[in-house]
Amino acid sequence: MKTLMLTSLTLLTFFFCNVASADYDRNKAVPVEQVLFGTVISARNVSQEELIQDKNSGWKTFGGALIGGAIGNQFGGGSGRDIATVLGAVIGGAVANNRSQDRTVVIHLVELMIEVDCAEQQCQQYMVIQDYDPQMVFHHQDAVRMVYLANGNVRIDKQF
Repeated sequence: MKTLMLTSLTLLTFFFCNVASADYDRNKAVPVEQVLFGTVISARNVSQEELIQDKNSGWKTFGGALIGGAIGNQFGGGSGRDIATVLGAVIGGAVANNRSQDRTVVIHLVELMIEVDCAEQQCQQYMVIQDYDPQMVFHHQDAVRMVYLANGNVRIDKQF
């Protein structure tokens, strides 16, 4: 029985270890397709709430049921032990399911209206929403550049 319990705990530890990995790779070079220069017409800080769903909730519920069943199996004898095992599994699964909750993350963004420099033709305006960077705060009439990257992204930064 101790071997079963130790094996169960080892498997649960393996399944519940969450390794955080970023989707953004800071050290990756991306070719630039086009660069436009312009002026900030308006800058506005906005925020967006994003619901992060727990993708491991099924495994957590299963693990809770497994642990609850193993603990319940320690009590009683005969058919009483079977009832305690089932009851422990149900309670363990319910507790684990209630603990795996979704959470909300607030993402800070900046909305920029930019007028691109032009010569004789009519100037075009672009609206770009990008991540807020406290090291690069935009203001009205700031000179900026719009960098079009080969991966389809556009990045706005100040001209210095």
